[in-house]
Amino acid sequence: MESSKNEVTPTLFSPYKLGKFSLSHRVVLAPMTRCRAINEIPNEALKEYYVQRSTPGGFLISEGTLISPTAPGFPHCPGIYTNEQVEAWKKVVDAVHAKGAVIFCQLWHVGRASHTVYQPGGEAPISSTNKPISNRWKILMPDGSTGKYPVPRPLASDEIPEIVEHYRQAAMNAIRAGFDGVEIHGAHGYLIDQFLKDGINDRTDEYGGSFANRCRFLVQVVRAVATAIGAGRVAIRISPAIDHLDASDSNPLALGLAVVNSLNKLQLDLNSQFTYLHVTQPRYAAYGQTESARQGSEEEEAHLVRTLKKAYRGSFMCSGGYTRELGMEAVAQGDADLVSYGRLFISNPDLVQRFLVNAPLNRYVRKTFYTQDPVVGYTDYPFLGKDSSSKVLARL
Repeated sequence: MESSKNEVTPTLFSPYKLGKFSLSHRVVLAPMTRCRAINEIPNEALKEYYVQRSTPGGFLISEGTLISPTAPGFPHCPGIYTNEQVEAWKKVVDAVHAKGAVIFCQLWHVGRASHTVYQPGGEAPISSTNKPISNRWKILMPDGSTGKYPVPRPLASDEIPEIVEHYRQAAMNAIRAGFDGVEIHGAHGYLIDQFLKDGINDRTDEYGGSFANRCRFLVQVVRAVATAIGAGRVAIRISPAIDHLDASDSNPLALGLAVVNSLNKLQLDLNSQFTYLHVTQPRYAAYGQTESARQGSEEEEAHLVRTLKKAYRGSFMCSGGYTRELGMEAVAQGDADLVSYGRLFISNPDLVQRFLVNAPLNRYVRKTFYTQDPVVGYTDYPFLGKDSSSKVLARL
C-alpha cells in the first residue's frame, strides 16, 4: 500500500526526482532565443541572464544552441561547436551551478528556417526538402529587418550521418562545458521537425513516407547523443500538433505516438531512460504571431498531451502558453511532471518566487525579445523586494 506522502497531490512547488537530478520545484526555464551572444559567443550578459533565473534545485534549459556553422537562422545565437564557445559557456554554467540549479543545453539546427546570409559561403540552407517556408512567415535578418525564406537544399541520404555527427559532437562539447545534459530540439519547424512532419517531408527514400522513416533521423540523432554522453543526460523536445514555420502534419496525434513509441523502444535498446520528453502544446506562438496556428480545440489539445504523457515511459514536461493556474492544474491532474515557461520567465527573472506567493507579474516587452542590447529587455526586469525574495526561497 502506498504511503500517504505519495498520495499528496503534487503542485508546481513539489520536489521532483528527474533522473539523477533532485529538483526542489517543477517550474522550468524554457529554451528561448534571445540573440545576445554576439558573434555566437556566450558572454557576461548571458551569464547574468541565466543566473538571475536560477534557484536552488531549479531546472533551466538554455536557448537554442547551434551545433554547426550551418545551424543558425537568427543573428547572434550562441554555438557549442568551437572550443571558444565551449570555454565561454563554462563561465555561464559554473555561475548557474553556484546558485544550486541544474542546466541543460538545447542542441539546435534550424534547417530550412535559415537564409543564405547565415550560411557558410552564402549556400542554401539544408533541409529534408526543397520546399521553402511560405511567405506567411518572415525571417529576422542580421540588421533587424525581416526577409523571405529562401529555397532550401534537401540533404542527400549519404549526407545525413555527418549531421548526426554534428549533434553527437555538440553534445560532447556541452558536457565538456559543464552542462548537466542536453535537450535535442526536434520541434517548432526546425531541422528534425522538417523530417518528422508530412506537411514538409516529401522524401521517397528511407527518411520519408512512413512514420518509421520520418522518425529515422530523430532516432539516429538521439541514439548517437545518448551513446556519447549517456541516456540519463539526454532529453528530447517535440511539437507534433504545431504548424509553426509551416510544420504541419496530417495526423499530429499519430505522429506524436510514433515518436513516443520510437523513443520508448530506444530506451529499451539502450537499457536506460532519457531525462525527459518535452512537448509543446499548440497554443504556443512566436515572432508576435497570433494563435491562428492552433489546429484544434482546448479539449483536443489536452487529449493529445494526455495521450502522449500516458504512452511515454519517463518524465514528461509541457510548455506552450502556460499560466501559473494552468501549470498547477497540469501537474495536479498528472498531465505533466514539469512545466516550462518562456515569455513569463523573460520578464520575471524571479518567476518561481512570484508563482509561489502568487505575486503580480511584470509584463514582457515583445519588441525587445530579439535585440542585441545586453541589458534592456534582458537583465533589467525588476525582482520582488529582497526581503520577500529571500523568504520565498527559504520555503522551497
